[in-house]
Amino acid sequence: MKYMGPSQVEQGKTGKEIPHDALLKVSGIAVFYGNLQVLWNISLVGHLREIVALIGSNGSGKTTLLDTISGIIHPAKGTIAFDGKPINSMDPFQVVSSGITQVPEGRQLFPEMSVLDNLTIGSFCHRARAKTEQSLRMVFEHFPILEERKRQLAKTLSGGEQQMLAIGRGLMSDPKLMLLDEMSLGLAPIVLDKLYQALKEIRTRDISILFVEQNVRRSLSEADRAYIIERGRVVLEGFANDLREEETVKKAYFGL
Repeated sequence: MKYMGPSQVEQGKTGKEIPHDALLKVSGIAVFYGNLQVLWNISLVGHLREIVALIGSNGSGKTTLLDTISGIIHPAKGTIAFDGKPINSMDPFQVVSSGITQVPEGRQLFPEMSVLDNLTIGSFCHRARAKTEQSLRMVFEHFPILEERKRQLAKTLSGGEQQMLAIGRGLMSDPKLMLLDEMSLGLAPIVLDKLYQALKEIRTRDISILFVEQNVRRSLSEADRAYIIERGRVVLEGFANDLREEETVKKAYFGL
């Protein structure tokens, strides 16, 4: 299998160049669980209003990478910079305050709390508190069903509505970057269409998106760029349009 290294994807086959002013810059990080190394020399970048996909099978290290960016795990080596400032030694609440929010796999809502309370709790960080009402209006603009159901308990929502609520709660923190982990799990294609459309609308508000997904076809149809991770290493990266035509991807993921 022939892989493309980072230096080979500075310009895609489309001729588009990757901007140099990265909002997020992960540089050569290594991550361990105890004595077990799970990420090796991971580097990636994300830019303003960009949608970037992390693609890989279960256990490849995608969620670990998101947790490391979020401050849940600290890298043993390497650096993570966001908006020009190092964040790799920050605690999660500091990372959120800097402008990064994570929408976790499984949504992790508060099921016995109302939709409105679940949303409001997302604005408790210092940077977002003064914008609670403004952020609520934005969330309801993207997901009108949440306004209709704002007094309902979160546990009474459908799976798709719960995912909207999880994304909405993330938006309440006034982020510059959203990390989404396995948004599509258990959802029907028609629901996913609505969610991905919402993400494209959200990025017009100067919010960048880094999402984890196992469905390679869908990821490459929705993202601007993508990183493919295998066994804790980035093995392929580039513009999504280019990767769809890459023979390595066709053989490994599309069965062609």
